[in-house]
Amino acid sequence: MATDAAPPSKLSFDGPRVRVPVADAIALGASILRRAGCDETTACEVATHLVDADLCGVESHGLMRVLQYETQFASGYLDPRARPVLTTNAAGRAELDGQGGIGIPAMRLALAHAATEAERAGIAVLPVRNVGHTGRIGAFVETAAARGLLAIVIGGGGRTAWRQAAPHGGRQALLPTNPYSIGMPGGERGPVVIDFATSMIAGGWLHSARAAGALVPEGAIIDAEGRPSRDPQAYFDGGAILPKGGPMGYGMALMAELICEAMLGPATTECNWLVLTLDAGAYRDRDAMRAVAEEILAELRACPPAPGFARVEVPGERERAVRDANLPLGIALPAPTLARLRARLEQG
Repeated sequence: MATDAAPPSKLSFDGPRVRVPVADAIALGASILRRAGCDETTACEVATHLVDADLCGVESHGLMRVLQYETQFASGYLDPRARPVLTTNAAGRAELDGQGGIGIPAMRLALAHAATEAERAGIAVLPVRNVGHTGRIGAFVETAAARGLLAIVIGGGGRTAWRQAAPHGGRQALLPTNPYSIGMPGGERGPVVIDFATSMIAGGWLHSARAAGALVPEGAIIDAEGRPSRDPQAYFDGGAILPKGGPMGYGMALMAELICEAMLGPATTECNWLVLTLDAGAYRDRDAMRAVAEEILAELRACPPAPGFARVEVPGERERAVRDANLPLGIALPAPTLARLRARLEQG
């Protein structure tokens, strides 16, 4: 394990980072999860997913999340032994029940089922309920997009338990960060994937910042009095995350809440999710679609960069490029975060 320069991150962290080989990072995370009560299959799947998020540069959904999961297991909020199951409701429609466990295995199963159904019938819709944190959603929609599908995932419905973001014009946290993710077959370089919270920053970045002793970007959070702050503790002390783009993020968060609570019913555990998959080749020849997609994407990549930018990037391509660059090096964890992970494992 070697000390390394900081990778791209939303955190303002000036301290040392330590490179941890991928296999070692997965083993560390899986060991903590096993000691917390997860079986071998769940522990390895969750740890692998989290390490992959770190490899892709999405530190908010990386290995530090096992600290959150372990705390939630200990409190009874999550069941470490839960396994997701597909069910059928009274109307004969498929649903997925996460059984109150970590949502990563549940979301992987949901996208796999919805993708298979869309390949068979052209379209599929699948609610996902009773799940904890579901990891980096972009990783799941990318698997469906790679199969030639348009995949859309919307999360919400957890406002009573997860009051994180203020509505536009307000100073009190009333809504969750209600994420959206969309994956679409792209051109020569693979799927195009967007994955974003409707707030200025995902809640995971605040946990990452606090664990590392780092600051968050300007304009992301306010304190309990509605004043701008960069200290993540201000959020945990009664502050709020601001909506992304003001009224735009607020409107999208509100719509997600209506879809996932008013339509799907009360959320248990963390939130409800709506998964939609569509055969992207149903309306146009796949080769023609890929050719036009590549034409659009190539034009964007060729756009002259604005001051402060090296180039224009295509969503999804960046994460894959960062992963490829990091794979031989391992993940670069802030030293305080790695110390906390090791201490947690030693505490048993």
